[in-house]
Amino acid sequence: MARYTGPIERINRRFGVPLFGPSKALERRPYGPGQHGPRGGRRRKQSDYSVALAEKQKLRFQYGVMEKQFRRYFAEAQRRRGVTGLLLLELLEMRLDNIVFRFGMGTTRRASRQFVNHGHILVNGQKVDIPSYQCKSGDVVTVSEGNRSRQLAMRLLDSTQARPESEWLTMDRDAIRGTVNRAPERDEIDPMVNEQLVVELYSR
Repeated sequence: MARYTGPIERINRRFGVPLFGPSKALERRPYGPGQHGPRGGRRRKQSDYSVALAEKQKLRFQYGVMEKQFRRYFAEAQRRRGVTGLLLLELLEMRLDNIVFRFGMGTTRRASRQFVNHGHILVNGQKVDIPSYQCKSGDVVTVSEGNRSRQLAMRLLDSTQARPESEWLTMDRDAIRGTVNRAPERDEIDPMVNEQLVVELYSR
């Protein structure tokens, strides 16, 4: 599956939030990119469409999803019964690469995606190397038995041990085994966007 491979700090600075993880560049220069610096040019008032489009782009970059795939997620969220915006966030959160990130086996979603891609992850005992794999309630995520996989997982878990645990997930760090208890609720996701604006954008 295609993925974004362009500059990430420029994107972080454009939207003013660390979409790809902690950003030292954004801390040093908390203004948009460009040669004119923080005072360069007057910004015109953004239209409602421009604001909604920016929210959609932020959500895409945050989860590492390309436009075509994002549209499929939105279509699936619309098809299901419930609040479309929340269902969209749930679909993105239940991606395997995001679950692995939430378990702490990756400092960023991009790193977790690579960890899955390289075949280190098992779901219910079966090797899964597709980052967009949709996890379900009750799924058990483990690391393959190879020494290299387990050593790498332990290093990643050590580097993320300060990260707060999510109630909708259970992680046994000693056994390197995580369980998906249920789908997350809105206040447990905490995205950097207003998902309702994304729904309105696609509903035009």
